[in-house]
Amino acid sequence: MSRFGDGLDAAVQKAFTRPAPKSAGAQMRYLVKQLKGTKAVAQLLRISQRTVERYVKDQIKKPRADLAARLEREVKKRWQPQIRAKARQKAATTDGIVIDVHARLGYTAPIGTTDQDRIRHLTVALPPQHAARLFDAQQQGADDDRLRELTAEALKEVYFQDGGRRAGSLQEVQINDVIHLDFEL
Repeated sequence: MSRFGDGLDAAVQKAFTRPAPKSAGAQMRYLVKQLKGTKAVAQLLRISQRTVERYVKDQIKKPRADLAARLEREVKKRWQPQIRAKARQKAATTDGIVIDVHARLGYTAPIGTTDQDRIRHLTVALPPQHAARLFDAQQQGADDDRLRELTAEALKEVYFQDGGRRAGSLQEVQINDVIHLDFEL
């Protein structure tokens, strides 16, 4: 499970202007239209082409739990791409992104300072340049560890160092044992 990537996707999905299709038949028809054929959808969902055709015709209405999850994920991944792009662009240029994280946060600092990691609950508004870095990395296929590093760097600059006004000798912030993570645009 990609906690940071899924969190960014969920934040962007809140910008949707219309709800995504809910029924299995409607979701399947949407994917067939997007991928231009039942064969491509069957390969994507790892089911037979005939099964896709049955869903399209509403001959099958209730998918297995694993198929339902894959179907919903693939539909939401493709739903309203222009709205998704506008939301990302707005966050990366003007609005920024808000992160709400409850996790064990630790940092590396010079000897003699308090660098003990502890569980913290932070809600921090990150400026647009940090949102841009996160979305760019996600678009380029960064894994969850890289997104975690970028989020930790953003928290270091914005929260711990307060834009250079304090904790100047702080070297690295680490996010471990994530209990809760939420992004808001």
